[in-house]
Amino acid sequence: MKLLAVALYAGILLLIGYLASKRVKTTRDYFVSGKNLGFFNVAFSARATGESAWLLLGLTGMGYLVGVQAFWVVLGEVLGVCGAWILMARRFKRLTDRYDSVTVPDYLESRLRDSGNGLRLIAAFSLIVFVPIYAGAQVFATGTAFHAFLGWNHYAGATVGFAVVMLYITQGGFTAVVWSDVFQGSLMVIGLVALPLVALSHIGGLSEVTSALQAIDPHLLSWHGPGEDGPSTGDWSTSTIVSILGMAAIGIGFLGSPQVFVRYISIKNEKQILPGMLTAGTWTVLADSGAVLVGIFGRAIYSPDALGGNADNILPEMAQGLLPAFAAGLFIAMVLSAIMSTIDSLLVVASSAGVRDYWQKCKHPDMSDKKLMRVTRMVTLGLSLLSFAIGIGIMMVDKENGVFWTIIFGWSGIAATFCPTVI
Repeated sequence: MKLLAVALYAGILLLIGYLASKRVKTTRDYFVSGKNLGFFNVAFSARATGESAWLLLGLTGMGYLVGVQAFWVVLGEVLGVCGAWILMARRFKRLTDRYDSVTVPDYLESRLRDSGNGLRLIAAFSLIVFVPIYAGAQVFATGTAFHAFLGWNHYAGATVGFAVVMLYITQGGFTAVVWSDVFQGSLMVIGLVALPLVALSHIGGLSEVTSALQAIDPHLLSWHGPGEDGPSTGDWSTSTIVSILGMAAIGIGFLGSPQVFVRYISIKNEKQILPGMLTAGTWTVLADSGAVLVGIFGRAIYSPDALGGNADNILPEMAQGLLPAFAAGLFIAMVLSAIMSTIDSLLVVASSAGVRDYWQKCKHPDMSDKKLMRVTRMVTLGLSLLSFAIGIGIMMVDKENGVFWTIIFGWSGIAATFCPTVI
């Protein structure tokens, strides 16, 4: 039954790719859906893209380890998401329409009046180099998800999962990405709201949760979190304050991420910004709070030994332990949604950099749009295969720690290039 749920999920994604391909006529359609998207699609797509498997595995694990303190991450995410929509999106949309920008490097070149293509080339080079590295780490995470839930070989899981992504984005481009993000984002937020409710019913109520956590470590129920030296040492201190500030600062990255900002380019008009912010903010509150509660309630049910000493296993363990097989299969799809919604967006951003910002603007400005579409699909396919090769390489070199450091390296390269300049 779990496999049936995953197969149904993959089939829906492939259908989305097919339907989206019928809407793609030009490179502008492929890269930004003709700049004609409504606020709901853009908001859900931005949130699904902004939250990778970190939300479902990392934040749930943090809730398990530190308890209520993990809600500082929720606060930081909400402030970052809403701040980007309020402070950045409207002006960015207005300027990109004025400059007729299709990509973030397009905008930067026009905004900073760079007539020599130097800025465009640096931005495009950064995306072409760092995106496959970041996406490669997500390929690894895909294999891990299939292995954890279905017992598949890592390589087989990565191959099947990435093949689905490659097929629908190569044909449907940004439209397929956005439509699939709406589907996947809906799956994620529904699952993260439902699972804590199921867990709470299983435990018997909030009073039972409180009693269980008090017995484990009373500071799991405090805003400063558990102490470093033992279950009874949690307290406000310099280290806890720094830790909390670090958690709350996580939303800063949303103020300049190219894969998020391309959504602002694609939105229909400035009137869509306010409802988009409200939609994105609501999604973030529900999904992030649900993820933390999965971890907190999971701490009351499962011991660290039951999770194999890895707090990131709490969501898979809880889904498989508390839900029927088909519903647990939907949670496999939910984890895959978080991964795939990040991969597809990254690859379209990178292919737009290669085709629009280098091939068209620097080399072949007079090439017909029909030929550019062929080049675009070829570049998307090539970058997809490169990302897949990097993901397989991570599995071969370091299954334990390779994915963490690869994500840090890839994301740092993208963030260092774009965030300061865009902000």
